[in-house]
Amino acid sequence: MPDDSESRPPSAPWRDLGLRALWAGILIPLALGLVWLGGAWFRGLILVAAVLMALEWCRLIFPRGDAAQVTLHILAGLVAIALPAFGFVGLALASVLALWAASVALLFMHSREEGRPGWALIGVPYIALPAAALVILRGGPEHGLVAIVWLLALVWATDSGAYFCGRLIGGPKLAPRLSPKKTWAGAVGGLAAACIVSAAVAYGFALAAPETLIVPAAALSIAAQAGDMMESAVKRAVHVKDSGTLIPGHGGILDRMDGLVAAAVAALAVGILRGGPEAAATGLMIW
Repeated sequence: MPDDSESRPPSAPWRDLGLRALWAGILIPLALGLVWLGGAWFRGLILVAAVLMALEWCRLIFPRGDAAQVTLHILAGLVAIALPAFGFVGLALASVLALWAASVALLFMHSREEGRPGWALIGVPYIALPAAALVILRGGPEHGLVAIVWLLALVWATDSGAYFCGRLIGGPKLAPRLSPKKTWAGAVGGLAAACIVSAAVAYGFALAAPETLIVPAAALSIAAQAGDMMESAVKRAVHVKDSGTLIPGHGGILDRMDGLVAAAVAALAVGILRGGPEAAATGLMIW
């Protein structure tokens, strides 16, 4: 997610709005179309996102290049997507753990080299876990589609609410040491927007008692904002403003996926706790 407030001339905070809106108008319908199609179409979308995230992450963390780490990160995303799609969740977890162990071993083998901050330790799970979470949730036989649409909508609403409230209201900073441009107004605005959109999506899909989803939506909105803050901390550690330039007006793929990374993993955890691995989407959506 982009920062929600910063010190600029009065007209500057809105300078990127048109470009952001243009690309959002292109990418959101495309993503929702592939979500609706499901199956291989949706897994293909997640695979492309995971590969781009792996490449961008490794470019940030290993600025001098590291083909072995790039390969391990991409493989982690691949197995996290492919194996759960065929019911091999345990094998996927074991494979990701093995790839993570290999990545960490390489880090210690080259520990004297520069450009390998402590954040490098989390790269493999950062790519693989949200990819697996999204595939597992979408694969739910009864509520897979609504679970993903609901999750995406509340994350996007959190982002937009924080963006507009942060710029319109401003005020005290949320966490100046981690992300000096984010404000409490933006955080509260994002939370409120997520709750409203969550209820709207639930009504749109005719779910029973959609008001019961407001509290889970608030929790996932907080998770999304925490994911945003974590990515801001990573960028701060490697001294960059944006993770990349892939999406004009938005930054890199990590800038777009940071909130969803955390929210997807949290959503899957809630779904499994309430509905079990086979009905995680139902556990997430029916309260």
